[in-house]
Amino acid sequence: MSQWSQVQQLEIKFLEQVDQFYDDNFPMEIRHLLAQWIESQDWEAAANNEAMAMILLQNLIIQVDEQLDRVSQEKNLLLIHNLKRVRKLLQGKYHGNPMHIAVIISNCLREERRILAAASMPVQGPLEKSLQSSVVSERQRNVEHKVSAIKNSAQMTDQDVKYLEDLQEEFDFRYKTIQSLEQNDKNSALIKQEMLALQAMLNTLDYKRKEVLSKIGRVIHEIDMLMSNMLTEELLDWKRRQQIACIGGPLHGGLDQLQNCFTLLAESLFQVRRQLEKLDELLTRLTYDGDPIPVQRPQLLEKVNFLLYNLFRNSFVVERQPCMPTHPQRPMVLKTLIQFTVKLRLLIKLPELNYQIRVKATIDKNVSTVSNRRFVLCGTHVKAMNMDESANGSLSVEFRHLQPKEMKTSAGSKGNEGPHMVTEELHSISFETQVCLYGLTINLETSSLPVVMISNVSQLPNAWASIIWYNLSTNDPQNLSFFNNPPAATLSQLLEVLSWQFSSYVGRGLNSEQLNMLAEKLVGQQVSYNDYQLSWAKFCKEHLPGKSFTFWVWLEAILDLIKKHILPLWIDGYVMGFVSKEKERILLKDKTPGTFLLRFSESNLGGITFTWVDQLENGDVTFHSVEPYNKGRLSALPFADILRDYKVIMADNVPENPLKYLYPDIPKDKAFGKHYSCQPNEVSKPSDGGGKGYVPSVFIPVSKILNDSTEPHSPSDLLPMSPSVYAVLREHLSPTAIETALSSPYSTD
Repeated sequence: MSQWSQVQQLEIKFLEQVDQFYDDNFPMEIRHLLAQWIESQDWEAAANNEAMAMILLQNLIIQVDEQLDRVSQEKNLLLIHNLKRVRKLLQGKYHGNPMHIAVIISNCLREERRILAAASMPVQGPLEKSLQSSVVSERQRNVEHKVSAIKNSAQMTDQDVKYLEDLQEEFDFRYKTIQSLEQNDKNSALIKQEMLALQAMLNTLDYKRKEVLSKIGRVIHEIDMLMSNMLTEELLDWKRRQQIACIGGPLHGGLDQLQNCFTLLAESLFQVRRQLEKLDELLTRLTYDGDPIPVQRPQLLEKVNFLLYNLFRNSFVVERQPCMPTHPQRPMVLKTLIQFTVKLRLLIKLPELNYQIRVKATIDKNVSTVSNRRFVLCGTHVKAMNMDESANGSLSVEFRHLQPKEMKTSAGSKGNEGPHMVTEELHSISFETQVCLYGLTINLETSSLPVVMISNVSQLPNAWASIIWYNLSTNDPQNLSFFNNPPAATLSQLLEVLSWQFSSYVGRGLNSEQLNMLAEKLVGQQVSYNDYQLSWAKFCKEHLPGKSFTFWVWLEAILDLIKKHILPLWIDGYVMGFVSKEKERILLKDKTPGTFLLRFSESNLGGITFTWVDQLENGDVTFHSVEPYNKGRLSALPFADILRDYKVIMADNVPENPLKYLYPDIPKDKAFGKHYSCQPNEVSKPSDGGGKGYVPSVFIPVSKILNDSTEPHSPSDLLPMSPSVYAVLREHLSPTAIETALSSPYSTD
């Protein structure tokens, strides 16, 4: 079943998450129509190779053209229109930057895998539960309801101001009419009656002015209370969700809803501001003793301007944190002289601001108090915000060509740049702009989450550990001195984040049994995970007992192994992986001989082994584990083929494959058959009579296990052998002769 087919079967709450990251940059209809073709391409590799990305883009356009031909015959007008629009988008937007579409599609596929993994893991951890609490959802609904009510109140006040304006115009007309009369006429009884009516109108005007000012004051107060309480909390929660999403957590939706709230509040405040300006115009035409406008209007206008300033200041956010396109799953880790991208958004969407706001990016603006190292940004670091690049027309700007470069010290040499650059030192990228609107000038500034600078890709694992620890442990978006005294982390939350690393990076998270094994490896004993506080040093600095590497280095090597060599097996859930030697024996001891499981090596970095259970003639149970396979050996032979072709030579026995059932009882070929590079019966037989052709060969892993108890039961003599060669040997040689040959030094002569 294709990945897209699996996505379509998800529950509605997961489908809503999928909907969040498909937009006009990569329309969902293309994902749907070209599902199998898209999944068969290596978009991640293309994201780092411009030539490959250009080929894939051209092939994508060809695929779209083929779909156009098909739907044209079916006369599906709507789909024809959409496909033509998509084709124009692909040619126009990505022709000059094909790697950008490769990054987008790669990210979408990865997010799909992460959501599928989350859907298959029914247990939510403490962090995810806190981010999706009913209290948060209730507050979101309350904010949207109150913003809508405020907008209605401001519009109704507009009607009151219009009524007040009409009333004053009528008063002006009648007053000027009386003023134009002769003195004799003014003394008449009719005029005196008209004067009494004018006084009544003035009283009504005074009442209406007070009423309008009171209503304006209430609207301002409601906006103030909403901004000070619920809206501020909602924005902080979104920023916290963004932090957690950056380290592999659930997708952080809600920014579009926040934009709607900010925009409506800004529109309401500007509407109130116009109402106050209208009152000022009325004041210039008519005032009187006790007039409330000159007393209340200045205070109300000052409050409106103050609220607009705060609203704009809070609306300037980093929509997508700094990230190198070459490492989309490791945001906030930046390599010197390598481009990274970052996206800003103004949550107040007003058409008159389009292309009027220029944003300037700087790095380490206030670094003198934190670090001795200084960086500058190379590339285009000033750009205008616009509504054209975003799918929903938001006012945003994306910097795509920034590069950090370390400045030379006064002595003329670079600071710490090199293989030993500190990966716990945090830096900040700041963004400044200015909004000029309706006579207001507001300076805005925001910053990215702290970033870590590296100069070599080998530093990336430790740098990423620093990013994980920071964003797990603090809500503070700018604590650059965090690692001067890093706080401990709750073990239960750390385990949840570690599971996210697997779901986001290799498409499948960890279950409770796997997490228990990691917990025991971290703390060395069974503890209450909810209460245990783990130190930063224990996680990333101190070596594991009896080992020459840290816990994080060990785990990162396993992630790399899965990603590059056993990803399909891991996604299918056939790699138990995290299980101790003691636990694996407990699991296997009562199983049918030939039952095996796959686990990661605890003593070798980036190694995977398999252990199977066997039964001796006396009925005793025995276990065999092969020497761990690392990336070097797996680059030469796919792991699924190793499991299929693996042979064991016992003393005086013919070689046979001891692997029958994947734990608990899945037939081996049923589990791994679809991942074999070729079927055994597809291997060619040698030419009869030894013709001119070569004898075809494939590598087969072979182990020798002696029954002699003095021999170690850890088969490590792995020799290459062709299936066809082995068949010939069986026809002409006895088992003893075969064993003797395999015991001799292997020669290609």
